[in-house]
Amino acid sequence: MAHDVASSWIGRSIGEYEILALLGAGGMGEVYRARDRSLGREVALKVLPRAFAGDPERLRRLDREARLLASLNHPAIATLYGLQASDGERFLVMELVPGQTLAERLMHGALPLKGALDLARQIAAGLEVAHEAGIVHRDLNRRTSRSLQTVA
Repeated sequence: MAHDVASSWIGRSIGEYEILALLGAGGMGEVYRARDRSLGREVALKVLPRAFAGDPERLRRLDREARLLASLNHPAIATLYGLQASDGERFLVMELVPGQTLAERLMHGALPLKGALDLARQIAAGLEVAHEAGIVHRDLNRRTSRSLQTVA
């Protein structure tokens, strides 16, 4: 059901962003590939599911996530461009990291040991930066394009 609700955003616009595709959906948000019409680039938008858009606790969590993400700077962590509101929707605007997700890559078979270790090092480096800032992340999402170019 969440996927059906999320699909309704595709082709719509929120502020300066034209929503192109659903990248993923979870309990805390739906993430879309979007085109920033003012800057001419693609970004990732994280929008609260409609069922939670008016929930004060969920809105506080989204604000907290934005503040925490804005405090981090590391190649293994997507850059936050902003926390915005438009048409009654609050959403995060983030760097769009190209490539396959780890789950997509693993559908083609196991990674070679060297590639798996390289990817694990990148994830651990990003987690180290977050943990040093007092942040414990509950959900790791790693696009693998940079690593897989040297491994595959």
